[in-house]
Amino acid sequence: MSYIMVITTTDNKELAEKIAMELLEKKLAGCIQIIGPIKSSYWWKNKIETTEEFLVFIKSKEELFGRIAKTIKELHSYTVPEIIAFPIKNGLKEYLNWLDDVLEGP
Repeated sequence: MSYIMVITTTDNKELAEKIAMELLEKKLAGCIQIIGPIKSSYWWKNKIETTEEFLVFIKSKEELFGRIAKTIKELHSYTVPEIIAFPIKNGLKEYLNWLDDVLEGP
């Protein structure tokens, strides 16, 4: 089983919470943390932008990434939302077993 942590950012806390609840209700995520506001600086339309955002950490399985990304894109206010995944190379066995129990099967 391959586990991942997906991250995205939003421009407001309410949207971050809406995305989190949708992913949890669909059993696409086992646990989600929302951190912020944070300061983000990035290139957009040929200039550097700096904004306050909320960072969303989503724990799931690699096989669910496509559905996670689709759900985030459907709800997100950004034209090009950040949706990236990192592999979880190792973790407490009991925690990973818990993820298996709470996430939707294949």
